[in-house]
Order: sequence, then C-alpha cells, then structure tokens
Amino acid sequence: MTKSDSYAAPITEPLFEGDTGKFPLPLRQLLVRLLRGPYLDGSIDASAWQLLLDQQQSISDYFSEIFLALQLDMDRKIAMLAPVQIEQVHTSPIAPRRPLKRDETLLALRLRLLLEQHSGSGSDAVISRAGMHEILAEHRQTSDRDDKRFAESCDAAVTRLQALRLLTSTELENEFRISPALAMSLPITNIQDIPRYIAAIDANDPAFSLGAEEADDLAEQTPELVQE
Repeated sequence: MTKSDSYAAPITEPLFEGDTGKFPLPLRQLLVRLLRGPYLDGSIDASAWQLLLDQQQSISDYFSEIFLALQLDMDRKIAMLAPVQIEQVHTSPIAPRRPLKRDETLLALRLRLLLEQHSGSGSDAVISRAGMHEILAEHRQTSDRDDKRFAESCDAAVTRLQALRLLTSTELENEFRISPALAMSLPITNIQDIPRYIAAIDANDPAFSLGAEEADDLAEQTPELVQE
C-alpha cells in the first residue's frame, strides 16, 4: 500500500462527535483546500497533488454532488474548482467570486500574455510592481488626470490578483511570480485574441470588438472577467 493509499483508507474511528463521514482526515483536508481555493498548486505541495491524482474519481464525485467540477492542468500541476452551468434553482456557486474590475481585467490579460511568452523557459515568470503600473499606464483613460488615484487603482488591481493567488510573492520586495494558475483562470483558446479583447475593453466596447460568434466563445472562456 502506498502512502497515498493509506491516506485514502476509510476511517474506522469518527473524527468528531456525530461524524458520519467516510473520508479520512487528509482527504477531507484536501477537499477543504480545494473549496477555499482559488487553486491547488502541485508544484508547491507534491503530496497533496499526488493524493488528488490517486483519489481523483472520489474527489470529482464529491464535488459533482454540489455542482462543482474539478479542473486539472496536468502540465502546470494546477487544480481548481469551477461551477457547472445548470438552469435550475439552488444550483448557483456556493461562494461566487466578485467579478474583476476594469484595471484588474486588463492586468490579468496582460499577465496572461507574459505567462504564455515565458512558457517553456524552465523558470518562473516574474514581474515587478512598477512593471504592472507601467502596463496599466498604457491603458489609462484620458479622463483620468489624478495621478494619486491612478497609482492607488494600480495597487488595488495588484492586491486583488494577489488575493486570488494569480500573483505570488518572491524573495524580492515588490516583485511577483505570475502563477501558472492564471492559464486556467483565463482558459482562452487563441492567445492571439487577447490583444483584441484588451483593445475592446480600452474602447469600452460591450461586444469586445469581435464578431458575434467569436464574442460568445470568448465570453464563455472568460466567465470571471466581467467589468463592474
């Protein structure tokens, strides 16, 4: 029996008074981690990743019961949950995420491009806070003349992506690692579409400057990117 097999062995003693569950403590802890989100990074926690792979069917079955789908990126070793789409009452996500604001969306899309450009390099994609400010300065609205408020908006966008763990800290102050989970959070099939999407947001175009069919596809691929 492997270590992961022993982790998944059915419990013989209740873990708390009134416990009727069958999953052992490590597997329950993994379920909680996935529910808390926003993702599990297997490159950081190899044992949790292996347990997830060993018990993938049981985990998927469990989350299906509450209308959540387990999504895996095997190459990047990223796992996250996504709500399934069912037009029935009481099937909405347990904890729906607040949609990204304009600056948060633009920054996420630009970082997604940087992540793609860095793929295959064998090292982490990193960016400084100043670099992210410069990115957002390229998309600064002409009506925005308040430098202090703009800088605060940039920092707020960085903070939001940190909270979603799409940016993680490095050993250097004000330098961040672009998480590979961003590729799953923005599962855009054609990376070449991102610049057009960015241009459409800059132009405040609700149709994203795409053809109707393309716009529908892109909207489905980026359900979290809804401007406030």
